[in-house]
Amino acid sequence: MILACHGISKSFGENVIIENGSFHIEDYEKVALVGTNGAGKSTLLKLIVGEIPSDSGDVILTKGKTLGYLAQHQEMQSGNTIYDEVKLAKANLIEMENQIRRIELEMKHLEGEELASRLESYNRLTAAFERADGYAYESELTGVLKGLGFEESDFSKKVDTLSGGQKTRVSLGKLLLTKPDILLLDEPTNHLDLNSVSWLETYLLNYRGAVLIVSHDRYFLNRVVTKVLEIESGKLMSFLGNYTDYAAKKQQLREARLKEYMNQQQEIRHQEAVIEKLRSFNREKSIRRAESREKMLEKMNVLDKPTVQNTEFRIKLEPSKTSGQDVLSVQHLSKSFPGQDLFSDVSFEIKRGEHVALIGDNGTGKTTLLKILNQVADADSGSFTFGTNVEIGYYDQEHHVLHMDKTIFDEISDDYPSLTNTRIRNILAAFLFTGDDVFKRIGDLSGGERGRVSLAKLMLSEANFLILDEPTNHLDIVSKEILEKALNDYTGTVLYVSHDRYFINQTATRILDLVNHTFVNYIGNYDYYLEKKEELTAAYAAEKTYDTAGAPVAESESKLSWKEQKEAQAKERKRQNEFRKTEERIASLEERDASIDQLMLQEEIFTNSVRCQELAIEKSEIAKELETLYEKWEALAE
Repeated sequence: MILACHGISKSFGENVIIENGSFHIEDYEKVALVGTNGAGKSTLLKLIVGEIPSDSGDVILTKGKTLGYLAQHQEMQSGNTIYDEVKLAKANLIEMENQIRRIELEMKHLEGEELASRLESYNRLTAAFERADGYAYESELTGVLKGLGFEESDFSKKVDTLSGGQKTRVSLGKLLLTKPDILLLDEPTNHLDLNSVSWLETYLLNYRGAVLIVSHDRYFLNRVVTKVLEIESGKLMSFLGNYTDYAAKKQQLREARLKEYMNQQQEIRHQEAVIEKLRSFNREKSIRRAESREKMLEKMNVLDKPTVQNTEFRIKLEPSKTSGQDVLSVQHLSKSFPGQDLFSDVSFEIKRGEHVALIGDNGTGKTTLLKILNQVADADSGSFTFGTNVEIGYYDQEHHVLHMDKTIFDEISDDYPSLTNTRIRNILAAFLFTGDDVFKRIGDLSGGERGRVSLAKLMLSEANFLILDEPTNHLDIVSKEILEKALNDYTGTVLYVSHDRYFINQTATRILDLVNHTFVNYIGNYDYYLEKKEELTAAYAAEKTYDTAGAPVAESESKLSWKEQKEAQAKERKRQNEFRKTEERIASLEERDASIDQLMLQEEIFTNSVRCQELAIEKSEIAKELETLYEKWEALAE
């Protein structure tokens, strides 16, 4: 065991965050801390690191072990460059290296016992330096920074000039390089692109220490953790397994608790009815029996009703009218900023009913493309057209559609006056606004809260083409699941940018990957994208090569349009399906052929000339079909 919490409690006024919570984390264990927004996850991390005091209970870190903590928001005003800032994580190694260099200089002028003494110190230091992998620390620094999405050209940037998300990435890199015995990470994937998240997964899987992670990224949690710690209504519970295992066990537990509660309520109603009937007899014995039952009822430990999850709410997305089959056509679109080419000469189409996820590294131009389509920004060249009867619902990260002086409730009710108060409250509750929260001013909300209001409005818009920029940012897992169900039931068309791989896997029917200034098309979800990524990127978006004079070498064949890519991928899936069916048929026939051979050895068969002839004919037909199938299998395999 490396960390334990015993009987931890924390309240803010009447708001109970944790009540008598206990858990432990073993050496090298990877643990997720989950719960709805506001449940107390970040508070628990702050209690563990001592940033805030607990009301009661103990936090125990094993003696001699080190702890590292990454908060959601970072203040960094050191004046250092990015490289120098993360280099501070290796300060002890750098000091050791400096000592080694000083001793090397000193030994040139020493002899005798002094030389022997300094040589002993030198050998001890160099051995310790090698054990700490000191000769590789500079390449380790570079590897971590690149893994977190920084280019070498970024290394010299001052941390004071970075955005909040970039500062968080620098802090994460610095923390990983210190290699504490246990890492506490609060939403580490929030500011990472898909490649960086994938790199972090691999890093944490191989990390020689324990990790406690707060995250709403279910794909990330499924890959990394082996235990889930849940905080709900002030209670802490542990579940073995990854997020999917936790979700299944949690559902079973919820159903069992609800059944237990319903059974007890039924028993209470039964006892109350019996008591009432006994009292109605108005006899001494019946009254005594009624009183006896009342005392039993009073002693009963009445169960609290299990919390009803927000998934009870159903957001129904329904377009007011159906669009034409062709929803969007983009032709030869290009966009760049000074010193930065985003995309060039891209063309694609979106058909009615498609759910298209737009993915790619940070800074490649995904959000810019959505802004161009919504005429918030202009393209450098090219054009785009929307189809017949297309009505757009746009969700942007700046939330331009909100009125800062209105309350949340009025923002919804003014735009949708036909909705009842109950319906509005149910919709807002699905996006985590309950009770008096609905009367907060939009201007007083955080960026994440404004995002949830914008999303709630969009869900009611009746548009038939939704364009969404990072719709799951700042949503907890329950709200993400509600949004996923709503989009999957939606009969209109969706184009969205997201870094949430689980969300993409659940909702996308097609993926456009913005890589090397162009789009690669994948007809499938995120798992299909992972399977085909290397193959299709090499085919349709390979980096340009240059001749000895520095001129770009022409591609052997022009890039295929998205429609041609779609046809090629459909053809490949058909080939794979035929290949599988052919293998299954071959296996079935070979099995039958072998069983005929066994039958022919049985006396009741080989003494029956009619049955023998039937089997011989069947065996001959099998041989002919197998010969054809073998040829087909070879062709499909090639």
